[in-house]
Amino acid sequence: MASSADRRILWLDTETYSGTDLKAAGLFKYMEDPDFEILLLPFAWDDEPVRVLDLTDPVDREELPDIIAGLQDPDTIKVAHNSPFERSAYQRGFGFYQHPEEWEDTMILCAMNGLPLSLDAAGAALQLPIQKRKDGKALINYFCKPCKPTKANGGRTRNLPHHAPEKWERFKLYARDDVEVERLIHKKLGRFPVTDFERRIWALDARINERGVMVDTDLAQAAVAVDEAYSAELAEELLKLTGLENPNSVAQLKGWLEERGLFTESLDKEAVTGLLDRAVDPTTKRVLQLRQLLGKTSTKKYSAMLSAACSDGRVRGLTQYYGASRTGRWAGRLVQLQNLPQNHLEAIGDVRELVRSRDLETLEMIFPNVSDVLSQLIRTALVAKPGHTFLVADFSAIEARVTAYLAGEQWRLDVFAQGGDIYCSSASQMFHVPVEKHGVNKHLRQKGKVAELACGYGGGVNALKAFGADKMGLTEAEMQEIVDNWRAASPTIPRLWREAEQAAKAALEQPGKVTRMRCGVMFRRDAQALRCQLPSKRQLSYWDARIEDGSIVYMGQGGQGGGWMKKETWGGKLVENIVQAYARDCLAVAMDRLAAAGFQICFHVHDEVVAEAPAGTGWEEMARIMGQPIEWAPGLLLRADGYTTDFYMKD
Repeated sequence: MASSADRRILWLDTETYSGTDLKAAGLFKYMEDPDFEILLLPFAWDDEPVRVLDLTDPVDREELPDIIAGLQDPDTIKVAHNSPFERSAYQRGFGFYQHPEEWEDTMILCAMNGLPLSLDAAGAALQLPIQKRKDGKALINYFCKPCKPTKANGGRTRNLPHHAPEKWERFKLYARDDVEVERLIHKKLGRFPVTDFERRIWALDARINERGVMVDTDLAQAAVAVDEAYSAELAEELLKLTGLENPNSVAQLKGWLEERGLFTESLDKEAVTGLLDRAVDPTTKRVLQLRQLLGKTSTKKYSAMLSAACSDGRVRGLTQYYGASRTGRWAGRLVQLQNLPQNHLEAIGDVRELVRSRDLETLEMIFPNVSDVLSQLIRTALVAKPGHTFLVADFSAIEARVTAYLAGEQWRLDVFAQGGDIYCSSASQMFHVPVEKHGVNKHLRQKGKVAELACGYGGGVNALKAFGADKMGLTEAEMQEIVDNWRAASPTIPRLWREAEQAAKAALEQPGKVTRMRCGVMFRRDAQALRCQLPSKRQLSYWDARIEDGSIVYMGQGGQGGGWMKKETWGGKLVENIVQAYARDCLAVAMDRLAAAGFQICFHVHDEVVAEAPAGTGWEEMARIMGQPIEWAPGLLLRADGYTTDFYMKD
């Protein structure tokens, strides 16, 4: 992030050893490993050459005091790529806390500029004269992780420098080049404007990740055990019904089904559902049901929690600041809180206790699908620490509110001002009849909801299908009518899509000139990217954006492999980015205010914040703070609802 010219910069990278798998267990559990050790500490002061301290060498260790002094000096700017790793490593290795406010991170600069997050992909995208070495991964696997004991290596479980001196010297070169690449990235992107507020949010995010949240390890372990026992029962029944040597084999099961007149190219979820509709005899139907039940993965997130839980029972590092570079939203890590299954169980606390006691027999008596029960309980494995409760508060329909606010769609703003149901109101506008959630024409509310989710950013029939409109029995003609009605009912929103596209194209056609939208969003094309400045002053970036054949294209990550490629955007997609980024900034303001008020935020998911507080504390003050006006969004009506709970769930 941008630095002051009169302060020294210390460029840093770190290579470490740990017996814990970093990818599976996460940063904080990795650092707790008793065998953790800093191996190499490459560094550079300002524009001086990079040097690599070999901390396995007593001579090199004599130079550590100078580095430690810099790390402890609040006036020294420390820079790394993915700085939480370095900060945690130095805290673990040297015994003192590294304040995030004193650090800058080239990975965050890359994210803010719409570039890949990894050092090697970012360096390649920027076409830097020095690139991350290709043999680095192999060297890390050799020196930084345990090795398998073999006769050839004498039965050892770890490779040390003297086991492969030539590799060790290459490892030093690799570490040196990482610092060179991060310094080049910083010099190329260092002038990107990072607001003081955003720096504060980045530091807040670091502390939220460091605090983490407690896991009910007894429940998680019990859920895994129940799932294993349940799956074994299902597999045994499937074996008896089919008589196959391996009923889990797709080829064998397809053959068994073909003997019964059911032909299929696949046995994926959608195909099995279709086969169930065609199956006639009870045995075939049951076999297909068993296939469905066995295909449901209900314990992976429990296992992820158990793998990442630190010695105090808390899992840390659950969110990635600026993980979604197109909007600046947070991304999930480890447990992936952003895609947890919803819970709809009655008496969910009692069901939790059945699982905790591993009472599979009772669970099977009550529920037709135990795997589904385990999935619905995943949230509840996150618990408040003893003597405390969770305060949960989330913004109500914030994307719909922001869209209406930016577009100036007055009837929608009136609905929010009056505390109405936007799905009912949308359906009323579309079909010109009164719609109430539990009353008149209530069947139309679902169509209003699907339309709201699918149509707000320019989606058509295919978008409706993605939200399940075809499964509601709607024909394509009916879906097209819904799209037309939705757009006719809210004409300022399609106008917002067109305005965004026109402003972006005008900026691309006249580099350096600022083009403004009526809502306060501004576009400008500088030497590197198309910049979209929000009212919060934060900028979204579309790297190397240009107009080709009348369309807006830019460079970004995409495809199955996440490669660096040309992508296309248009007005509806630009508005989606703007709205989600705007809502993200509202959440950031809310979290900043909550932290200032003393709320201990454990994690946040989408537009929801979860804090830990002494038992008996109410959620109302938290929701009140979240609903306060924001200076750069005058007139935007924010509302937060909430509840308290000892274990996390959707109320």
